[in-house]
Order: sequence, then structure tokens, then C-alpha cells
Amino acid sequence: MHERSSVTELAGILRDGLDRYSPGEKLPSSRALVERHRVSPVTVSRALAELVAEGLVVTRPGAGAFRAEARPQARAVDTSWQEIALSAEAADDHAPRGVDDSGVLATLAAPAPGVIELNGGYLHPALQPERALAAALARAGRRPGAWGRPPMEGVTELRAWFAREIGGPGGALAASDVLVTAGGQSALTTALRALAPPGAPVLVESPTYPGMLSAARASGLRPVPVPVDADGVRTDLLAEAFRASGARLFVCQPLFQNPTGTVLAAGRRAEVLRIARAAGAFVIEDDFARRLVHQDAPAPPPTLIADDPCGTVVHVCSLTKATSPSLRVGALAAHGPVLDRLRAIQVVDGFFVARPLQEAALELVGSPAWSRHLRVISGQLASRRDALVAALRLHFADGEAAGPGPGVQVVPPGGYHLWLRLPDGTDESAFAGAALRAGVAVAPGRPYFAAEPPAAHLRLTYASAAGTAELAEGVRRLRTAYEELRTGGRE
Repeated sequence: MHERSSVTELAGILRDGLDRYSPGEKLPSSRALVERHRVSPVTVSRALAELVAEGLVVTRPGAGAFRAEARPQARAVDTSWQEIALSAEAADDHAPRGVDDSGVLATLAAPAPGVIELNGGYLHPALQPERALAAALARAGRRPGAWGRPPMEGVTELRAWFAREIGGPGGALAASDVLVTAGGQSALTTALRALAPPGAPVLVESPTYPGMLSAARASGLRPVPVPVDADGVRTDLLAEAFRASGARLFVCQPLFQNPTGTVLAAGRRAEVLRIARAAGAFVIEDDFARRLVHQDAPAPPPTLIADDPCGTVVHVCSLTKATSPSLRVGALAAHGPVLDRLRAIQVVDGFFVARPLQEAALELVGSPAWSRHLRVISGQLASRRDALVAALRLHFADGEAAGPGPGVQVVPPGGYHLWLRLPDGTDESAFAGAALRAGVAVAPGRPYFAAEPPAAHLRLTYASAAGTAELAEGVRRLRTAYEELRTGGRE
């Protein structure tokens, strides 16, 4: 039996047997528990630790373990006054104080048992480099000084690695142009706060990543949408949006945009930079999916910041999407005085990223396992994408919903999601609810729009499912949900 299951089993046995002891009474010794249950001393120690954490047992060094005293009855607390305190706003408040996290939670919440996850934002555990991460963390923990205070900007060697990755072979960036951050979301929030004051407009792609919209609104900013088509953001409308809004900031995802999957066309890359410079504005480049290129894709274009000699672009990237949700290591890159502003906000908010995590990230990307892992997920994501598209065309071949034509609008060469347009008049929230009842979790499109959406959409992801068979079953369940929605539950 695995150690973990042995610990869980023994903890359950001890928990069930606590009623035999009075509060404060001593439990059998660890040696007696080892002999009675035929487990290791480590298993006994960890099982008792679980009961201590639950408040059921207390341990006293040199004396043993005892049943905890009965807990006092929790007294009622009247928190009704908080409704006023949390909602009261001054006349000069720029934005509501509440934060809408629904769009973010939809992709972070773990699905119920038996539900196929087609709305997740991270790699399935089978695709995560767990062994390589464990080995990297072990090596990092043994490095001299690994547990000491890191430089505020990040470990120099890791900053240099990010600079090479972001700047490309032309050497557009130096280590001094990079800050190490606690993941991409933290970097986005820092950049938004640094580049626009509360109450200011910020131009965003439409549709776009809900986590960015939530972060912008939480910082008191007003997202102004600029439509996206198959070639990325519409630069004719971008110029008009700058003029009409007076914004000095544009946030975009040029590569495998979330949720549409589009890649910003070559001709529009230069236009985005030209338009932003003319407006005296910054561009936040959210490069979240560069390490998720599919094996059948052409080489991705360079980052926008690599083609930006004027300091217009602030670049955001992360290792999280290509590794594990818990490897919260990312980077901010910029030229000029704005980097000092970014660093100041990051230091005030969180001091620095834990050095052991930075050292582990450095060990990972410097090991042969890193390139092997990227090759594996490159092939896996391509095959999963093809399986999902094939299943959609099989079950929605007439284009009623998520199929060819009005369904899948872009088959992306990278990333992990498909953006589906639903038939006119479809209630996407009702569709998502019916899908969940059928055993598949999908993300409705409304949270991806800063203003009223032009049509109903769903976003499906193919990275968080167990494999191609589960993707096919998920689409079959989605068809069942669509039939329920169309017939109103009638046979």
C-alpha cells in the first residue's frame, strides 16, 4: 500500500476510535500503534499530524498524544454591519469596490467527480512535468543560499533566461530589463496598476481573458473593447478607440489569443505599435501561450517587445501554463523608466518571489527534461485539438451549434482552447447549465466581453481533460445538453 493511502487509512481508524477516550486522556503510544496496525513509524506520525490539524488530538513533547478537550460552542457573530461598510462609496470613487471573480473562478474551480472538464485553464496532471519539477525543486533546495533573500528584481540567472526567451536571438532584452513575478496574473495586475490611474480607460481586445478584465476593474480602470477578427485586433478600430476614449493603455494577446485562438497578423503587428506610439500609449503584451505551440504549427512570430525600440511594450509571460498551476513564476519585461514603476509596485505589494521557487524554475528550464517536456505537450495539444474539432464536427455536423461554419471560428496552431459561436437566440448560460447536468463543464462566453457581446459563445479547452477519449465523450455529452436545451427537456 502507498504511504499516502496508509496514512489516510490509519487516520480514519484513529478518528473513529477517539470516542473510546475521554477529553484529555492519553492515546496509545506511537510504538503501540505501529505494532497494532502494522505500519511504519512515519505513517503513525503523519496520521496523528492529520488529527492534530483537525483539532481532534493534541501532542505534548515527551508525553505523547491526547484526545483534545471539547471545543467551546461557537458564539454567533453579527456581521450585518459589513454590508454597509463594504458597499459605501465616496462621491469621487472611480469604480465599484466589489470585484467580479466569476469569470476567473469558472476556470479555476475543480469539477465535481464524474464531470469532464472542458473549461479548465491548466494542463491535466498527466501532461504536467511532475518528475522534472520534483527533481528541480530537490536540486534547488540544496543550492547554497537557496533559502536566503533574493534580489528584489529576481534571481539574476533567471532574469537572464527570461530575457533571452522574450527578446529572441537578436538580443532585444538584457537581464536588467526583466522582473521576476509570482505568475502571469500577478504580473498583469502590477502592469495595469503601474500604467493607468484609477478611473482611466484601458483598451482591451473583445473578447478577451476575463481575469484581465477583473484585474482592471479591481484597479479602478474602465475596460473599453476593441473587436477581434481572424487576424487579431482590428487596428482600424484600435486607432478610433484611442481617439474616442483618450486611453493611454492597450492590453492584447498577440499569440493564440484567449479565447479566440487568433494570431495577430504580420501586417497588424507594426500597426499596433505605430498606433500606440501616436497615442502616447503603452501596450501590455500578454504572451501567456508561447510555450504551447502545436507540433504542426509554423514557428511563432517574435514577441512584440522584440520589435519595439521605443519602450512602448510591457511584456508579460509565465511558466505556469506550460508546467503546473503551482509553479507561480513569471516575468515582466520593459525598457525605460516604466520598469522602475513596475518594480516599485511589485515590491510594495509582495516584496519578492520566494527564492526556492525561482531556483526550482531555473533548475527546470536549464535541464534536458525541459525541452523534452515542451516537445511532448506540443504533440499532445495538437492531437487533442484535432480530436476535439473532429468530435464537434461529428456531433454538430449540421452547424446547429459548435460545428463548422458558425461554430468553430478558428482552429488554432497553439494554446489549448476553441471559441465556439452558437446559433442566434441561444441562451449560452442555459446551455452551460444543461451541459453541467449532462456531465461536462464548459465556459459561457459572456465573461469574455467588456461590453455587450455580439452573439452567444462557448469556450472549450482541451488541455485539462484526461485524453482524446474523454474529449470525445465530453462533446457527446455536450450534444445531449444541446438537445435538452432545444427540446426543453421533452423527448
